[in-house]
Amino acid sequence: MYLHGANVFFQEYFKVMTFTAEHPEYSYESLRGSLGIYHKPNELLLLDKAYKAASVAYEGKQLATGRPSLEHNIQVSCIAVNELGLRLPTAIAGLLHSMRFEGEDDFKKIEEDFGRDVAVILRGFVRISQLPTERLSYQSEQYRKLYLSLIDDIRVIILKIAHRIYDLRNQGELSKEKLEKYILEVKHLYVPITHRLGLYKVKAEFEERVMRFEHAAEFASIEQMINATRDRQEAFMQAFIKPIEEQLQQNKLHCTIKWRTKSIPSIWTKMKSQQVSFEQVYDLFAIRIIANSPPKREKEDCWRIYSIVTDLYPPNPKRLRDWITTPKASGYESLHTTVKGPDDKWVEVQIRTERMDQNAEKGQAAHWLYKEKSGKFDMEDWLNQVRDVLENPDQLQFDAYKRSDSMARDKIFVFTPNGDLKQLPGGATVLDFAYEIHTQVGSMCNGARVNNKVVPIRHVLQNGDKVEIITSKKQSPRPDWLNFVVSERAKSKIRKHLKDIELREAEIGKEMLLRKLKNWKIVSSDDIINTLVRHYKANTAMHLYHQVATDQIDLIELKKFLVSQMEESRPPSQRQFENDPKAFQEKQGGKDDYLVIDESISNVNFKLARCCNPIPGDEVTGFVTINTGITIHRRGCPNAARMYERYPYRFLNVRWKQQADNPQFVASIRVAGKDTLGLVNEITRLISSDLKVNMRSISFNTRDGAFEGRISLQIRDTDHLEQLMHKLGKVNGVEKVSRAD
Repeated sequence: MYLHGANVFFQEYFKVMTFTAEHPEYSYESLRGSLGIYHKPNELLLLDKAYKAASVAYEGKQLATGRPSLEHNIQVSCIAVNELGLRLPTAIAGLLHSMRFEGEDDFKKIEEDFGRDVAVILRGFVRISQLPTERLSYQSEQYRKLYLSLIDDIRVIILKIAHRIYDLRNQGELSKEKLEKYILEVKHLYVPITHRLGLYKVKAEFEERVMRFEHAAEFASIEQMINATRDRQEAFMQAFIKPIEEQLQQNKLHCTIKWRTKSIPSIWTKMKSQQVSFEQVYDLFAIRIIANSPPKREKEDCWRIYSIVTDLYPPNPKRLRDWITTPKASGYESLHTTVKGPDDKWVEVQIRTERMDQNAEKGQAAHWLYKEKSGKFDMEDWLNQVRDVLENPDQLQFDAYKRSDSMARDKIFVFTPNGDLKQLPGGATVLDFAYEIHTQVGSMCNGARVNNKVVPIRHVLQNGDKVEIITSKKQSPRPDWLNFVVSERAKSKIRKHLKDIELREAEIGKEMLLRKLKNWKIVSSDDIINTLVRHYKANTAMHLYHQVATDQIDLIELKKFLVSQMEESRPPSQRQFENDPKAFQEKQGGKDDYLVIDESISNVNFKLARCCNPIPGDEVTGFVTINTGITIHRRGCPNAARMYERYPYRFLNVRWKQQADNPQFVASIRVAGKDTLGLVNEITRLISSDLKVNMRSISFNTRDGAFEGRISLQIRDTDHLEQLMHKLGKVNGVEKVSRAD
């Protein structure tokens, strides 16, 4: 049978390993006899040596019950050997595990006397025994990862499991505080670990003892109900299985049938989750039918068995689970159904072949994988291999199942001063840990106390370190920090901080450059900025501005470069037109002889040239026409330059009159960018409502997600126009704003 009644099983399993003799020698002889089956007499000499060392170390010491302390160590070793399938190195470590180890020299002495495996097990045992577990219930998964990452050999944890089995079986030797602590560890650490390792009997005992401690009344009540119905359970299952066995034999199907009653914690969990009484637990019983079928007939035989069972007992169609036709992603294969047996009691039936059962128990689809809600565990392959060793005691070599160096380097777990756990990549430094706590803590990190010792921010942390960060308001991230942090979180936070600083400095540099350009009478444009970016080999315009702000660019040299570039790009006639004051002075009556442009002028016939649309603030010149009076052009207007080549004597010096009121002039601008919903409405609202500017005309064209528009506006002067263009450039979707004339 799979389990011949839950209570019978647990009564048998919970027998405490005690010895009637008054002296530990008798317990030791029992341990030695168990190991003698697997080891040669000369190999057991190391065990004798360990026993003598332990006898000296624990001489005169007693447990709370009055028994010799040595008895505790011997029984832990007996549990590890007899119940967990371990061998000589772990038995020796069990005898010595309570000794006081001061440092690495002690472990070296252990290695010399008893071998490397014993030293590795004891070193790991001491490390995990020193970890704080006060906040274990809040971070149980992290703690399990830490436990497994701290050790180099799985036997460390299995010895710890043997120790906790002994503790819970001998609660009279523990104080109330220790018992509560051990129950917490078992509940959140060792139950999940034994589940993953396939130590189901140990897991069941742990769960029962935890429930006995935390919910004694409920445990006693369910136990009483199970005991009261034990005979009926036996009779019920015999009556349920017998017709199935007969039909299987008649159909020449060779099968093994196992059955069980759910454990008390499992029943209690069902009662709570389903809010039902003991009698109403839906699937109190379960059987597993395992067929001995050749590969070609596996599916056929499983469905034949299903047909036999459902012909005998009506199934619940909602409870059919066909993982044979379509196996689970994990590879699990089985056919599940729930049928109504005698007395209208529901029984879960699992149907599979021996191969499927083997895969489910030991393969990739092991029970502890497909029932695990949180998904795969990082070291599950390693644990699965160890499980195979545990289920095959004849396999003595553990070397293949020790944690590899790559596992050790993969990640580490570090404690905060409050006992919280933080997971970091292998090789993480104090600074990585600080950024894991909080961005501000990382930015101000000035060092740390690691295990009460002050260390710098570059200090590399180890598994299980307790770290307290030291901060300083004067500290801030530096570029060289990127050379030694390893976590992506720390790297991204440092880069972001440095980028923010660069952007702030770039904004300052941009303001400096634009102010200088305005002072130099150079109109800023994308072409000018791009020219400077190329000249100074900057990556972007922001990089250029940052260089200006940090004095990496000499502004005097920058001005000389721009002036030379502008001179080279203009035609000779235009250069003469703009830069030859003598020509104007000769024809126009001297340097200070200007015609003042004003709308109130009545004795001078003038108009503004449409080719360049000059507005107040622009540097302008006047061209005397034959029939229409004086036409006002902007200096730099290509048309004016061409006319100057032919008629230089017809040009006048002119300037705008400073007005107290606000005359309006027409100017046109071009706007381009990404075509987004509501963009035109946003632009027109900004111009009309926010800036109170009248629009004469507006046109927009869109193509392939981009737009280009032209807007004619009534503005006061060039300052007014520049302000408007600046604000339009900040509209979401607008990428470029320029003067159209």
